[in-house]
Amino acid sequence: MRLLFVEDDADIADAVRGNLERSGFAVDLAYDLAEAIAATESQKYDLVLLDLGLPDGDGLALVHRLRRRRDPVPILVLTARDAVSDRVSGLESGADDYLVKPFAHAELVARIRALLRRPAQHLGDRITVGRLAYDPGTGTFAVDGQPFELPRRERALLEALVRRAGWVVQRGTLEDALWGFAEEIESNTLESHVSRLRRRLAQADAGVEIRTFRGLGYMLRAIGG
Repeated sequence: MRLLFVEDDADIADAVRGNLERSGFAVDLAYDLAEAIAATESQKYDLVLLDLGLPDGDGLALVHRLRRRRDPVPILVLTARDAVSDRVSGLESGADDYLVKPFAHAELVARIRALLRRPAQHLGDRITVGRLAYDPGTGTFAVDGQPFELPRRERALLEALVRRAGWVVQRGTLEDALWGFAEEIESNTLESHVSRLRRRLAQADAGVEIRTFRGLGYMLRAIGG
């Protein structure tokens, strides 16, 4: 998973990046708002860690910018601002979580993993991939305007994929979307659901495909995209 860490203090940035890399994440650093904007416009990230007090502006400007362009990337704010009003302002701006400095590395990793397990939220009224359309408000799918009905688990699987169309969605994220914590999951169960969903999408001529990334997860994308 590739993260962007926006932090102007080089010592903090290097220390946190080192800890996160030892925890299995790939981390890019941006030391100011301009670098962060450039990075998010050239690279897709799985999560953004964002300090607010940057030398060339308030970090919330990046939150506003990402949400205006309907980028659903999870944003975890890391800051010394500990007032309730600051936390409320950050969350209402579109951030997903807020962690006050100083923080324990174990808590940071736990919060990152919790955000990465969430199905990404689409920020517009409708998601369209190929000829497939999804309405987040009603939870319904259509192909070329015609209702596309699916069994419950395959609908949950497609919803988790379409919310991050063009991104690799981890197996764990998909399993969390399909099954509760108490349910037993056999090793090939997810693959069976993916296989059935692929057939249904092909039969409906939805214009999308589900690509497999061995050891990582699956990606939904428009055919030819």
